Amino acid sequence: MELKNNTILITGGTSGFGLEFAKKLLELGNTVIVTGRDPVKLASAKKNLAGLHTFQSDVSNPEEIAGLYEKVIGQFPQLNILINNAGQMRKISLHDTSIGLVDITREIETNLMGPIRMVQAFLPHLKQMKSAAILNVTSGLALVPFPIAPIYGATKSGLRSYTKSLRVQLKNTSIKVFELVAPAAKTPLNDQFHNMDGFSVELMDPVKLIDTAIKGLQNGLVSNISGGLIKTSHLTGLFTDLGADMAEWIYVAKRSALLKNRMRIRFTILAFYFLGGLAGGYFFDKYDFTIFYFIAVILFTILYYDLSPIALHKLAQLFSTNQKKADI
Repeated sequence: MELKNNTILITGGTSGFGLEFAKKLLELGNTVIVTGRDPVKLASAKKNLAGLHTFQSDVSNPEEIAGLYEKVIGQFPQLNILINNAGQMRKISLHDTSIGLVDITREIETNLMGPIRMVQAFLPHLKQMKSAAILNVTSGLALVPFPIAPIYGATKSGLRSYTKSLRVQLKNTSIKVFELVAPAAKTPLNDQFHNMDGFSVELMDPVKLIDTAIKGLQNGLVSNISGGLIKTSHLTGLFTDLGADMAEWIYVAKRSALLKNRMRIRFTILAFYFLGGLAGGYFFDKYDFTIFYFIAVILFTILYYDLSPIALHKLAQLFSTNQKKADI
């Protein structure tokens, strides 16, 4: 996707990922609009980033979203990219009876319902654009829960599921749907958890993360192939469909030395089976080479994906396709 001469709206753009997105996208020659709840932070962002446009708005409030839509589209009718970045993360003990029934779901209002409502409000307009995109910022905690922030992880898991469905429903439109699975980074959102139990002190530089995300956007990584970047201590990038499930498995494996060893063993076994299948198909004419290759594919899938539901589904599809060809 061409990231130049676009009109881009970023929620939660006064700090962290949102502010870094705004900075980079302005440098690329885009019109950038950010939202936030704090007028002081909005003024500071506008002062520090020349050309930045700001609107005070709270994504947890449906009425403010409706008002934001009218203001933004009225002033920027060429808006074609929406980045849902606003988020809230709290340490919550589920044993704490002082937390009220309204307060317990505050993160859901901001992190999950906010992006859903933003998309719902701006979708009719975006569909009219020749080229458009929606980027939802989720988290590695959508894949591996962080127990001391249980609601946050749940919201990001929900947003991830919603993004997948959104991508499917918009596949025949001009809108590309992206997901940024963000790692723990050096942002205000994560500062509050510094040195807490279970929270890594190795935080990623947000500048590096946003650079990676922008490259993913520019390359249009929205197909069934992973556009993600996996590193030993970070899970980051734009993951979609099958690629995302591959990334999840690798991410979980890298969190455990035991699973690291198990992964090496799986690949070793896989190599032997695969080479054996090739040898059998080559040296024994009475056997169909494709049978050995098919067995190797099955073993690869089982070993690599660890019998995940998507792996079994893909196997079923493959078997069904081969069966139809045989019937013909």
